[in-house]
Parts: sequence; structure tokens; C-alpha cells
Amino acid sequence: MFEDQQPSAVEAFMKADAEFRRLYQHHKQLDSKVHDAEIGVLPIDDVTLLGMKKEKLYAKEKLQRMWDSRSQRIN
Repeated sequence: MFEDQQPSAVEAFMKADAEFRRLYQHHKQLDSKVHDAEIGVLPIDDVTLLGMKKEKLYAKEKLQRMWDSRSQRIN
């Protein structure tokens, strides 16, 4: 996530905004769990996996909105 952004800019935003940091970390945790479930390391049912994917997408979309809003304020 935010691979096309400067890592220093993402880190600065995480330091400045606790909600962004919390959501970013939550997204990373979900990403890891979804990946583990998809490769069979984390045994979970399909309904739970689908819920995790939806939550991960919601977090990603919210993070993007926060980033876009921040970028508009800076420019």
C-alpha cells in the first residue's frame, strides 16, 4: 500500500496522525492474515475470509481517502 509514495512521506503522516497509523497497521495485519489463509497456513472458513477481505478493502479505501485529503491540504 502506498508503494508509489515516498516512504518518508508515509512515515511522516503516520507519526502525525494516530488514526492513519492505527488503520495502516490494521490493514497490514489483515493483509498478512488473508495471505496466510489463502496459502493454507491459517485455517479459517470462507465466510471469515470473505469478511476479512471486506474489512481490509474498507481500511484501504479509508486510508486512501485520508491520504488524498492530506495531499489536498498540502498543495
